[in-house]
Amino acid sequence: MTDTLLQRINRPQDLHALSEDELSRVAQEVREHIIATVGEIGGHFGANLGTCELAVALHSLLDSPRDKILWDVGHQAYPHKVLTGRRDELATIRQYEGLAPFCAIGESEHDIMGAGHASTSIGIAVGIKEAMKALREPDPGHVVAVIGDGAMTGGVAFEALHQAGGAGTPMVVVLNDNGMSIAPNVGALSRYFTRVRLHPKLWHTRENMETRLSELPGVGRKFERYGEQMKESIKAFWAPGLLWEELGWAYTGVIDGHDIHALRLALRSALAAERPVLVHVATVKGKGFAPAEEGGQEGMEKWHAAKPKSIANGVVAAPAMPKLPTPPPQYTSVFGEALVAECRRDRRVVGITAAMNTGTGLNILQKEMPDRYFDVGIAEQQAILFASGLALEGAKPVAAIYSTFLQRAYDQIVHDVCLQKLNVVFALDRAGLVGDDGPTHHGVFDIAYMRPLPNIVLMAPRDEAMLVHMLRTALLYDDGPIALRYPRGEALGVPLPTRADPIEIGRGEILREGDGKVAIVGYGTGVAKGLEAADRLSRGGLDATVVDARFAKPIDATLMAQLATEHELLVTIEEGILAGGFGSAVWESLNEDGIDAARILRVGLPDRYVTHGTPAILHAEVGFTGRRIAERIEAAVAHRAVAGT
Repeated sequence: MTDTLLQRINRPQDLHALSEDELSRVAQEVREHIIATVGEIGGHFGANLGTCELAVALHSLLDSPRDKILWDVGHQAYPHKVLTGRRDELATIRQYEGLAPFCAIGESEHDIMGAGHASTSIGIAVGIKEAMKALREPDPGHVVAVIGDGAMTGGVAFEALHQAGGAGTPMVVVLNDNGMSIAPNVGALSRYFTRVRLHPKLWHTRENMETRLSELPGVGRKFERYGEQMKESIKAFWAPGLLWEELGWAYTGVIDGHDIHALRLALRSALAAERPVLVHVATVKGKGFAPAEEGGQEGMEKWHAAKPKSIANGVVAAPAMPKLPTPPPQYTSVFGEALVAECRRDRRVVGITAAMNTGTGLNILQKEMPDRYFDVGIAEQQAILFASGLALEGAKPVAAIYSTFLQRAYDQIVHDVCLQKLNVVFALDRAGLVGDDGPTHHGVFDIAYMRPLPNIVLMAPRDEAMLVHMLRTALLYDDGPIALRYPRGEALGVPLPTRADPIEIGRGEILREGDGKVAIVGYGTGVAKGLEAADRLSRGGLDATVVDARFAKPIDATLMAQLATEHELLVTIEEGILAGGFGSAVWESLNEDGIDAARILRVGLPDRYVTHGTPAILHAEVGFTGRRIAERIEAAVAHRAVAGT
C-alpha cells in the first residue's frame, strides 16, 4: 500500500510541522478518503468535500482541544473527524454503533459541541469564550466557529453575532460560503484593507482618528454635529465589510477556501486580532468530485449526501437494476403531491419550508406552483411567524417542517399560533425514529410537546392513503391549528385514493374486532405494529381488537372508554416518547371517566436518546416491533391470569 501523508496524521498536532505544500497534499488525501469511503457506505458528502482545506488549515494553526473548533450542524465536519484520530473509523459513520453522523461530545475530545441542527455554533462559541474570561483561565485557548452560509440565515446566529460584537468577545467565525463562486480577495488595495481591519494597532488608529477629529478647532463641533454620518464614512473607508463592522466584527474576505496559504494567512491574522473577527471563505460544495462540482446547483443538491455504493473508484457507479416490484412511494412525496392538489383546489392554500424543500416534498409545489411556495431559510421561528401572518389575512398556510426541527419554533407555536387560534397546518415529516441521522433528527417528542397546548388538533395517518385524507381534513378545519405527523421513508403500499375525503375530528376507527381479551390502539405508525402484533397473537389463540386512534388530541374518549370496559387489557402503541404522549392521553381520559387505568399497557419509545442506525435496527433495540409487542402483551395477559384479575 502506497504511503500517504494522511496515514501519518493520527492527531491534529501532527499537522503543525508540515509545510504548506504538504498540508495541501493532506487536504487532497482527506478528500480522496471521503470520496472513496462515503461513496461506498453513504453519508453527507458535498459539504465535506468543500471543507478539506479549511479543516487542515484550522488544525495546522490551532492546538485542539485546548483551542476550540466548533462545527455548525456537523455535516461539514468529516474532514475534522479524519484529522482527529478517526481516520480509520470513517467507514463506520452513520452505521449502528459506529461514528456519529455529526459531531458528538462523547465521541471525541475534539468535538467541542454536539449538534445536528443549524445555526448554533456561534452562540455556543460566545459562551465558551466568555466562560474562559469569567473563570480567569491562565492560558485560554482560541475559539473558532465554522458556520455555513445556509446556517447563517438562522436568527440565532445573528443573535450571537450581536452579543459577541457588543461585548467585544475575542473569537473567530469562519463563514463557509459554498453558495457562490470563488471570488478571491486580490489586489494591493484589497490586501491593505484586510490588514487594516485585522491589525489591532490599525484598528485602534481608526478609533483615534475619530477622537482627534472631534478635538480639532473648528472641525470638532461639525464632527460632533455630523458625527454619525462622518463616522460611517470613515468606517466605510477603513472597513469595506460594513455589515459585519456594524455588528462589531472585523471582516475579512472573500478568501479562497481551497488555497491553504490564503486560508492560513487570513486565519493567523484573525486569531491574533483579539477581537470578534469574521473570515468569509468561499468553498465549492463537492470539490474534487466532478458531478457535484460541475453540476451547478442541481449537482450540489443531488450530492449533498451520497447513497451507499453510489461511487466506485472515484466516479459515479453504474446504477443498479431496479428492484421488482416497484417499491411504495415515500411518505414525503405522497404529501408533496397531495399538497399540490390542495393548492389547486383552494387558492388560499400555500406551502412553507425552512430550507428543506426536497426533504419535505415541497419541491413538487415549488416546481408546479412556485407562486404558492415559500422558503424562509433555516429559520423555523420565522416560518411559523410567517404562517401566522398568512393565516391572519385568511390564507391557509401549511408549514412542512421535520418534527425535530419544529422544536426550534416552540414559542411561536404556543404564543403566535395556538394562543391566537389561527388556522395553521403543521405537517411534521420525519416523525419517529428516522435512522442514520441519529438522535438530533429522531422525531420522537412532537406528540408530547404539542399535546398540552390548547386549541390544537393532533392526528397521524396509519398509511399513505390516510395521509391524503388527513391533509384535506386539516385544510378544511377552520377552528384553529392542526398538526399531522408522518414518518420518513417508504409508505405501506396501499392504493392512494382518487379523491380526498375529510374525516371526523376526534373519531377513531376500529379495524379488527377481537374476542374481548385485548384491545390494541395504535397511533400513526403504531397501527401497523399493532396489526402485526395481533397477527402473531392470533397464532397463539388470542384474537385482539385493533383500533386506529387517528387523533391524539382530541382523543376519542367514548371509544377509549368502550374498549377499556369491554376488554381485559388495553394496549396503546406510538412511535414517540411515552412521557406525555398518546398513551398518556388515553390513560388521562380513562382516569377522568373513572375507569381503572391500571389495565393499560403503553408501548412507545424509552426515556433516553436513541442512537443512530437503520430504523429496523433501532426499532428492534427499543422493542418497537410486532414480535416484541406481541411478547409483551402475552406476558401481561399471563400475569393478569396468575394474579386472578
